[in-house]
Amino acid sequence: MSKILLAEDDVTMVGLLKTLLKMEGLETVSIKLNDDVVAVIKREKPDVVLLDVHLFNKNGLEILDEIRSDKGTASVPVVMASGLNVKEDCLRRGANAFLLKPFMPDDLINLLRQNINSA
Repeated sequence: MSKILLAEDDVTMVGLLKTLLKMEGLETVSIKLNDDVVAVIKREKPDVVLLDVHLFNKNGLEILDEIRSDKGTASVPVVMASGLNVKEDCLRRGANAFLLKPFMPDDLINLLRQNINSA
């Protein structure tokens, strides 16, 4: 079973994503408020990270930079999501894909599966 790490700070969204992904046969793990995302990736070894651009009081692009600069996490696929269209910035900084919120569940599932299969 493939594992998705949800780096999302909206509790309602996390609940919906967990339900949706479970229905699709995917395991999910989510971060907590003060978690170090890189450390969680190393511990949980997800197949894909779904990373919100605006996470708690942190910048998702800076977190992406940390993921890409760490040898232990650099190759993990990262799908970024935001209500703002910052796709080009996310891809330039190393994201594997970008989803503009609100997104359709099928679009999310397709992107996650593409990235699981390319990992």
